[in-house]
Amino acid sequence: MIQVMGGKYHHGDLRGELVRVSLDLIAEQGLAGFSVAEVARRAKVSPGAPYRHFPTRESLLAEVAANIACQLAERVASAAGEHEDPVDALAAAAGAYTRYLIERRAGMNVIYAEGLHGPEHVTLHEQTRRLTDEFLLRCLVVAPDPATALELMEQLFTQAHGYGTFQLDGVFVKHGYPVDLVVKKSSEAARVAIAGRRIVGDHR
Repeated sequence: MIQVMGGKYHHGDLRGELVRVSLDLIAEQGLAGFSVAEVARRAKVSPGAPYRHFPTRESLLAEVAANIACQLAERVASAAGEHEDPVDALAAAAGAYTRYLIERRAGMNVIYAEGLHGPEHVTLHEQTRRLTDEFLLRCLVVAPDPATALELMEQLFTQAHGYGTFQLDGVFVKHGYPVDLVVKKSSEAARVAIAGRRIVGDHR
């Protein structure tokens, strides 16, 4: 996988430049604005040049998605690692996901985009597993059983993504919420979800 965060384009590294440009394009316009033609234009190469490195649109997007999953896993691990308490760590992880989504317009919406589920996208699947494990392993600590841990992980991802989407779509902006407040609300919602799953587990 290509690590491109903060990188610069160097002659001979068109593959890495295409990924970097794609990440920036999605950050500006969302997944709907992604196209190989626009990536080529921004990279200042011919429309056919990207296909020498990525034979299809999906292969380029899969490489981009793998980078997103990697970056998210690192953000989540860093945020969670600042806390010893597993509930605090999960709350911080949810907030980190929400902040990244707001900053880059990318999260599970890109990682699970149409056409990226095939077995040929090995790196993407590896990085996706790495990201989900950052949540799941901590959910297994706080949940009463594995089934509840899986449900909790799903809920945390859904909530964290939802808070970010509300900010990007302007819902929270109309309420005057700054990004830091949205991230805080996402973390607080994670705490509520964790407490709720613990109660459900106690009554099973």
